[in-house]
Amino acid sequence: MPPRERWKTALAHREPDRVPLHDSPWRATLARWHREGLPEEIPVHEYFGYELTGFGADLSPRFPIRVLERNETFIVETTSTGGVRKNFRDYSTTPEVVDWPIKGRADWDQIKKRLEPDYTRVDWVSARTGFERAREEGKFITFNAAMGYDMFQAYLKTEDLLVALVTEEDWVREMFRTHAALLVVMADIMIKKGFGFDGAFLYNDMGCRNGPLFSPETYRRTLLETDRMVCGFFHGHGMPVILHSCGDVRKLIPHLIEAGFDCLQPLEVKAGMDLRELKPLYGDRMAFMGGIDVRAMASDDPRRIEEEIRSKFEVAKRGGGYIYHSDHSIPKNVSLEQYQRVMELVEKYGRY
Repeated sequence: MPPRERWKTALAHREPDRVPLHDSPWRATLARWHREGLPEEIPVHEYFGYELTGFGADLSPRFPIRVLERNETFIVETTSTGGVRKNFRDYSTTPEVVDWPIKGRADWDQIKKRLEPDYTRVDWVSARTGFERAREEGKFITFNAAMGYDMFQAYLKTEDLLVALVTEEDWVREMFRTHAALLVVMADIMIKKGFGFDGAFLYNDMGCRNGPLFSPETYRRTLLETDRMVCGFFHGHGMPVILHSCGDVRKLIPHLIEAGFDCLQPLEVKAGMDLRELKPLYGDRMAFMGGIDVRAMASDDPRRIEEEIRSKFEVAKRGGGYIYHSDHSIPKNVSLEQYQRVMELVEKYGRY
């Protein structure tokens, strides 16, 4: 079965020939794997047979990016959203946010003017080349974009944004709607220009280790309407919508289903997300992608990762509706040999 059909079948809650496959190694992880024998000339997605390819548009206010400081360990630079971030040179961890562009309504009013759709938001040449190659290879192709709460952490300090969700709901809804409207228009432009996307892959981290960052009631007041609009657009084009949302978002799942999200990823194990519990509860209404603990991948005991994959695949793949992915992304403490073992186990236990 070609990858594209395999993904469509799984997302439609039917059983394909095997569990679909995708993953996300860190840049620093790839550097380690290359030292350990991963061929430099073969892209990792080709080497391991990842089946999803995504494209998108620049949905930022497009401020210029400038390097403010650089040394052997860190790089500090401005962002296209107007903030300042400090990263390790290998970009192996979440960056430190040094400054935010929005500190009040007046700042938002200026940024809002820059969030207008136009054709220059797409790198047409490279996107078209990549799209045609992915289609030729039979990949499942998605429109990718960040949105909602997580997107606006690039604009407002997290504490300020969380407070605004409760004290300034109208303003927060306006910000979320403005960005979502840009997302939809740019996706529509790309579709009309021949990008036959199979689905959408949207990113909005709303959880932490111990639960959602805000209550289900706050989600309903500030995000539900916008999410429903975005999902409705993609559904209108026959495209399922995958939501990336880190952390423990179990309390939000019924509301995410109501909004129209078809699949939830990455199911962080260390935050309490367990495929074996989620599938029986929601598997008839939502597909799942991920949930394989990277800590088990890095374990010195190979039996640990085998049991992780065996026990979860046994439950999650039943009746379709499951796609393999790590429970976030592959960190650099996972060796090439360990990850090759993971792929062997996915092949072994992923067959129907």
